[in-house]
Amino acid sequence: MRQIELIPAIDIIDGLCVRLTKGDYDQKKVYGNPLDMALEFERLGYRRLHVVDLDGAKSKHIVNSQVLRSITTATSLVVDFGGGIKTDADIEEAFQAGASMVTVGSVAVTNPHLFHKWLQKYGADRMILGADVRNGRISINGWKEDSGQELLPFLKEYIEMGVSKVLCTEISKDGTLQGPATPLYKEVMATYPTLHLIASGGVSSVSDIDQLERAGIPAVVFGKAIYEGRIDLATLIKE
Repeated sequence: MRQIELIPAIDIIDGLCVRLTKGDYDQKKVYGNPLDMALEFERLGYRRLHVVDLDGAKSKHIVNSQVLRSITTATSLVVDFGGGIKTDADIEEAFQAGASMVTVGSVAVTNPHLFHKWLQKYGADRMILGADVRNGRISINGWKEDSGQELLPFLKEYIEMGVSKVLCTEISKDGTLQGPATPLYKEVMATYPTLHLIASGGVSSVSDIDQLERAGIPAVVFGKAIYEGRIDLATLIKE
């Protein structure tokens, strides 16, 4: 039985399930209906789902909450939702649409006070800090802007605030099917061994997931490898 938490991903543009390459909206591939995908994940035995509103990330406010609601209404999946959560109204909309957790990245950079307020209000169990990394620095607003903040000091600040869950995406790996940034995740875990780190980006095969598990990474998000037929979900969940 695997120890690493397996979290399939659904990214949404215009109400459809898509995948980008390295966060580039011009490199978009459409894979179908998000609800159909979510129902299939649940049928196979998965319990968690990572949903990203890419329209929201680009627009800086939630756009696809109705897609989220359709998934949380029709399934019992534990869904974490991110993309475009910038205001009190956005985070309330996400929770009201059925998200169990939200992933927040840009606000933690641009408005730490607001992020801390949400952490206090909703609790660490419902807040995932999004740390999207390019060249060792945090990127924000749909990966379009370099914040200039280095990853480890950024994490330290929020772990001291009480953050216990971090979704870390290596942007240069995301959607490339070239393998995950395992050394980066190992460095994070060596520095913060009690952190519930969710690795994201580059997973291309079951062996990549095995590699992350051997490295002691608690959880992994993967998407494109599913949609491109690189990972057999039915087999993976039974191993």
